[in-house]
Amino acid sequence: MNAPLSEQALQTLKAASLEDKYTVPVGRVFMSGVQALVRLPLLQRARDEQAGLKTAGFISGYRGSPLGNYDQALQKAKRHLDAQNVVFQPGVNEELAATAIWGTQQLAFAPKAEQLHDGVFGIWYGKGPGVDRSSDVFKHSNMAGTSPLGGVLAVAGDDHVSKSSTVAHQSDQIFQACGFPVFFPASVQDILDAGLHAIALSRFAGVWVGMKTIQEIVESSATVIVDPARVTVKIPACLRRPHSLARSTSGARAAAVRRQVTRGARLHRSQPPQSQRD
Repeated sequence: MNAPLSEQALQTLKAASLEDKYTVPVGRVFMSGVQALVRLPLLQRARDEQAGLKTAGFISGYRGSPLGNYDQALQKAKRHLDAQNVVFQPGVNEELAATAIWGTQQLAFAPKAEQLHDGVFGIWYGKGPGVDRSSDVFKHSNMAGTSPLGGVLAVAGDDHVSKSSTVAHQSDQIFQACGFPVFFPASVQDILDAGLHAIALSRFAGVWVGMKTIQEIVESSATVIVDPARVTVKIPACLRRPHSLARSTSGARAAAVRRQVTRGARLHRSQPPQSQRD
């Protein structure tokens, strides 16, 4: 026979909530892979805040299995997302969603927006066929680059066995053809850890980063460790861009961001018109 729980253990159990997966700042919680994708931008915002950065997040895409419940999970977590300046806006289709995400990386051309946020990171989501039809937007937005304090993660739901699709499909090749590095999480914990690494890579390298998810992982549930400081991103000192690092004072940080904005605008003005490039 099991020993009775102590009073402290009982109080801990009584304090547990289904919202713990979004509200516990540091600790071990239970969540599904889809819910981990909801928690990911909250962790990124916490990391940025700890680094002295004032960022925001934007999520858009078009649902489809195995990410068919992602939009519903985001809507249920709206109050948690709103509290962290993370906006969720479903796309009319995959291409328009990707185009909206592309726009979040252009704060350098919107001075008023730049005054509000140092950067906006974006998360796009869609089923494998949605990746196929969005490749044109992916290629052009990837060539345009990402903001050094923004970054973009593109999450694809793949159906290798055609369980809920007309044909079996995978997104690795399309992502690679668009110039995206690809992450393939092997667990619910990996979704959080690899997701933070992916956004850091996107910021540093100036490219969109793909994440491949499959039913066996994204629709499973597990206990995971949530901690903004769990992932340590190490960038070689010789490769560090000054505007990608947190500053000890807000003034120095703001000056670094302004230098990046100026460089970006100067580079943009130096490019010939599209008609001449073609």
